Amino acid sequence: MVDEPKARRLFFAIWPDESARSAFAHATRKAVRASGGRPIPVSNLHSTLAFLGQVSTERVPHVTAAAEALDCLSFELIFDRLEHWPKPAILCAVCSRPPPAAGELAAALWKLLAKQGFTPDPKPYWPHVTLARKVEKPHAVGALHPVAWPVDGIALVDSVTASEGSQYTVIERWPLRA
Repeated sequence: MVDEPKARRLFFAIWPDESARSAFAHATRKAVRASGGRPIPVSNLHSTLAFLGQVSTERVPHVTAAAEALDCLSFELIFDRLEHWPKPAILCAVCSRPPPAAGELAAALWKLLAKQGFTPDPKPYWPHVTLARKVEKPHAVGALHPVAWPVDGIALVDSVTASEGSQYTVIERWPLRA
């Protein structure tokens, strides 16, 4: 019998379907290669809504209760720009004009998580997808062939840091209203 860990490193994310993942990989392949950074595996592409960090296994039901109480509409994100963020040294795809529904989703989720004792992130949510880490001199930033990403649900994700990079496992998903 395997012992369950006492804590898990968790976050909520907008988790793309395979079609969106393929579109991201195709649209960003050259820029990621040219960045000189460490590419994020296509299977790990996501947009973090709420990073919770280490959460004791006793608190996980409180986390899922927040997600179950979420009542938001589905929407679409259009990722149309590549940006280099120097401080975290990442290359990411961003939405130049995110729909209000994206910020509303993140705010509603944090409000429910705060009721469960979690401290909300003070920064407003800005949809982005990290494509490469440890990027020092990106060669391709600016316009990106637009990648449409339908957002019809959220996922609770477990993150395990390994020598070869982070490994993400979706624990559970919740749909948004159509």
